[in-house]
Amino acid sequence: MLGADDEADLADAVDLLHRGRLVAVPTETVYGLAADASNDEAVVSVFEAKGRPKTHPLIVHVADVAHARMLSRNWTPSAEVLARAYWPGPLSILTERTNEVSPHVTGGRDTVVVRVPDHPATLRLLNALHIRGSVGIAAPSANRFGSISPTTAAHVLSDLDGRIDAILDGGACRVGVESTIVDCTKEPAVILRPGGVSVEDISACLAERHLGDGGHREGRRTGDASLPLCTADQTPRLFHASRG
Repeated sequence: MLGADDEADLADAVDLLHRGRLVAVPTETVYGLAADASNDEAVVSVFEAKGRPKTHPLIVHVADVAHARMLSRNWTPSAEVLARAYWPGPLSILTERTNEVSPHVTGGRDTVVVRVPDHPATLRLLNALHIRGSVGIAAPSANRFGSISPTTAAHVLSDLDGRIDAILDGGACRVGVESTIVDCTKEPAVILRPGGVSVEDISACLAERHLGDGGHREGRRTGDASLPLCTADQTPRLFHASRG
């Protein structure tokens, strides 16, 4: 629902995240359960809310390519080419992390998965958090571990009611499947998980720049993060974000 209070709702969501709370946010793929990636306690709370193992790393969502580069100590040519081609969009890039990224986010690994989501409300939210000094939001899918990923705010509410603080309702997700994950820590890059961008498109994009054919390999997945939970009888606030 669009309305005059949309910007006020968005500001409330930014404030909650800045204070270390959990907010489900819309993206073009699925709804994500967001925590301030700069706040270790908040990141830990994501794992608790989802019931997800803490060794599963989380995708960090940022507002643009420049903020993604800030989280990488080795931003390879493949990473730059793919980011320029598909961001904002359903592509996630695995890269070597800097110390700006907490090991709580990455499950203790030396790599981080980053992405720029293609949803106007979440991009405005990310820009506001960056201004406040956040590296971005750690946001796995907004569902309990093992459940189907949500594509509407109602799906989130049915699965996480009482476990999170708010839902930013941005309407139904346009893509509806998770992002493609590409390992860009080495050349040539390797597709780890097919998703919203096709394997063929990734391969063609890299081949066009003489960066390999983007070979596909299954098996590696991304993970999650978290903060102090709502009490069991709490219902998350339902915000309304512009879908434009």
